[in-house]
Amino acid sequence: MAEGLNFSRRLRRTPYTSSAEKAGVTGFSIVNHMLLPKAYRRSVEEDYWHLREHVQIWDVACQRQVQIQGRDAARLVQWMTPRDISRAKVGDCLYLPITDDTGGLINDPVLLKLAEDRFWLSIADSDLLLFAKGLALGRGFSVSIDEPDVSPLAVQGPKAEQLLAELFGPHIRDIGFFKFGWIDVAGTRQLIARSGYSRQGGFEIYLQGGHLGAGLWDMIGQAGLAHEIAPGCPNLIERIEGGLFSYGNEMTRETTPFEIGLQKFCSLDGSIDYLGRAALQHAAAAGLSRQIRGVLFDGGPCPTCAAPWPVHVGDKQVGQVTSAIWSPRLKRNVGLSLIDRAFWDAGQPVTVHSADGAIRSGEVSGLPFA
Repeated sequence: MAEGLNFSRRLRRTPYTSSAEKAGVTGFSIVNHMLLPKAYRRSVEEDYWHLREHVQIWDVACQRQVQIQGRDAARLVQWMTPRDISRAKVGDCLYLPITDDTGGLINDPVLLKLAEDRFWLSIADSDLLLFAKGLALGRGFSVSIDEPDVSPLAVQGPKAEQLLAELFGPHIRDIGFFKFGWIDVAGTRQLIARSGYSRQGGFEIYLQGGHLGAGLWDMIGQAGLAHEIAPGCPNLIERIEGGLFSYGNEMTRETTPFEIGLQKFCSLDGSIDYLGRAALQHAAAAGLSRQIRGVLFDGGPCPTCAAPWPVHVGDKQVGQVTSAIWSPRLKRNVGLSLIDRAFWDAGQPVTVHSADGAIRSGEVSGLPFA
């Protein structure tokens, strides 16, 4: 089940790990020092079609919450991000680029505003808790910062809304995109957001109380039988086709928000102050030398992209593919790459030098893939 992984307390189990094991999980990845199911008994392609047509339950408890609470909570969150959060309302979820002093991306969490003085940052794979603590101490902000006992469980796919409305009530249908509401789970009040790491629609339940995890999984699984529910996980084909980026793959501290197409989330007019503002203003004035694009390429199903693959125009390297897989819908390989400015127009012919030694012809594409 977990060949190649040596389990220890450092690799944290989630409240849903035992349920995933019973459901037939066949592999894990590690995100935020926590187990993330990466495969069940179906192939990636079978999982892809099921996700597009039905509904799945995902253990995404590795999306840890950094809770920032106190008098200066909003000031600290604003100091961490170039996105203006001043108009955020309680009940809102906001996608945030988090930058360091050079303008490099530290994380790209979803912010949940629970109160005027209380926020959760639902984080990607980097130690944002320690970063936030350091900033708060350095600037003398009056806040408390911790990782609460909150474990997201995702219900994704086109049948997700119907399933959850049947289970928790019709008010589920009224929750707007990137908004949250509340449900009752075993007599407890739990947060549910219309969000998730897919383009197929769905929700994430931010379960407070890990002891309730197995019961919640079973409750949704039983109710979902009529909707052909299956255990699943973020699907690589669906992620790449949908233009969803992965921190540590498409973006790192060496990448600015502009290069990942997040300029609409960056205030540059001086109306708000944040870490890295001067660096991002300078980068905006200088202009982009590269930006994220899709790459469509041939040569049959490509191997796993475990390390970046060079992208060439003639003899010149113009980028590198950081995530790639065969798309059964498009009948071609799809990949994500930062591409040099002179070559990033859609339709630009390129070659991809994949790990199997093949040189595969293709072209640059916009995102998401059609």
